[in-house]
Parts: sequence; C-alpha cells; structure tokens
Amino acid sequence: MSPVLPLSGVTVVSLAINLPGPLAVARLVSLGAAVTTVEPLAGDPLRAAAPDWYDELHRDVAVVTLDLKVASDRARFEELVSRADVLLTAMRPAAAARLGLPSLAERHRLAFVEIVGHDDDRPGHDLTFQAEAGLLTSGSPPLVPVADLLGAERAVTAVFAALRLRDAGLPSHQRVVLAEAAHDAAAAVRHGLTGPGMPLGGGLDEYGIYATVDGHVAVAAIEPHFADRLASLVGGTRDELTARLARDTTAAWERFGREHDLPIVAVCSVSDLTEHEHQLKGEQG
Repeated sequence: MSPVLPLSGVTVVSLAINLPGPLAVARLVSLGAAVTTVEPLAGDPLRAAAPDWYDELHRDVAVVTLDLKVASDRARFEELVSRADVLLTAMRPAAAARLGLPSLAERHRLAFVEIVGHDDDRPGHDLTFQAEAGLLTSGSPPLVPVADLLGAERAVTAVFAALRLRDAGLPSHQRVVLAEAAHDAAAAVRHGLTGPGMPLGGGLDEYGIYATVDGHVAVAAIEPHFADRLASLVGGTRDELTARLARDTTAAWERFGREHDLPIVAVCSVSDLTEHEHQLKGEQG
C-alpha cells in the first residue's frame, strides 16, 4: 500500500524558473503534489547551465511552454490555474504585477507563493545575496548557492502556510525573500560560531580538517562523549591529532571512525562525487 503523502491531491502551477523554483517544485513533488511548470519560450536557463540537474529536478513534473503575453497562451495558462490550488512564482514583484498574477491568484482563490530577490524590486541572484550577507570571504564565487537552496526550502514551507490560510478563508499570499534567506544563513558568522578561529571554524581541535597519507579527513567530535573517545583513541590536542592522522590513509581512518563510532569521514572533491554518481548510474543502467 502506497503511503499517503502530505500534499497528495494538491495541484501546483509554477512559473518559477532558474534554481529556487525547480528546487522547490522537486520537493513539492516528493511530498505528493502534482506540479505543472510553465516555462517561457526561451526555456529555463537552468537547463542550459546544468542539464542533468534540470532533468533531475523536473522528474515527474509536467512542463509546458507558454508566452503569457499571447492571448491563446494566456488562456491556456488561466485554464491550468483554474484547476490548481497553488501558484508559485519566482520573478520580481513588478513583473508579477504587470502579468496580473496577484489578482489572478486572488480571483481563483489560490495559495500564492512568490520567491523574490528583494522586497524593493532590486535585481539580484544568489551571488549578490551572499555578498551582501557577508558570506563571501575568499574573493571567489561560492561553491554552494546557499540563498537559492534555503529560499527553495522556505518556499515549500510557505506553500503549507498558504494552503492552511486559504482553507481558513484568510489571505494566503506568501513572499519568500532570497536576500533575507542569505542574511539568516550568515547568522552563524555574525554570532561567532563559524569563521576563522571560531568554534566551528578551526577553534576546536576536535572539529576540523586533518591531512592523511593520501588526502584529508573531516573530524567532528564536538560532543563530550565523542571528544573523550577521540582523545583516548587518537589524540586530544591539535598536534596529537595532526601527527596521528597523518600516519594512515583516508580510507583507513573512515573505517576506524565506523568501528569506533566516531564522526570521521573523507573530504571528497566534486570530481570524486561526480565519478561516484556516474558509477551508480552505470550499475543501474
């Protein structure tokens, strides 16, 4: 018997392209929602930038291409919306207003969730949101699009909130601001938890990156019982850990961690992970 998912029976129409929208859509689908994504004639830029990821995020999503400024396409869009519960967008507020989306959502009693960069209609993307929040410290672009990822998860939460408000007969418009998501993600830095020399930024000997014979391992023995076990089995100071961990291979230390219930894992590169994914696909294919 198939499990009953929390969004089973809920229909979503999404106009949200680029990254936060497809991430949110994939999560909504995993929770049981039926989603139709409406893309512009040029398509979603994510497909050109990362086609494999685009395909992964749009698995089990119906994708249609429409020009909402053309009468016939607008009529098709209105038809889709008339049978939906949720409208998800990811565009600047002024653009949504020009398309009449807020009034459309109100007219059809939709739970309306919009993902925006800034409340004041300024342009931006993950890079600028992270830059403003103080998350860029190396002078290089970020490895992870933190604002987009966190914003997508907030959009999923906003869908649940909007549905509940709609069912209670209350205004259900929810706005997710990516710049705010980046600001909140930077709280760990602002409050002195992460960053150079901070507890989770190298300030604790038992929580850090150490070299091995052939690579590096991440050691995260932050709780007292882990720290005590690490100290008794490997070393209790940075100098002791550095010397001991450098004597064996990364794989050996991963095995050691599993055997002794210690959080010790290999530091993987993107190429390592990509190769592993390709191996899995080959085995499954």
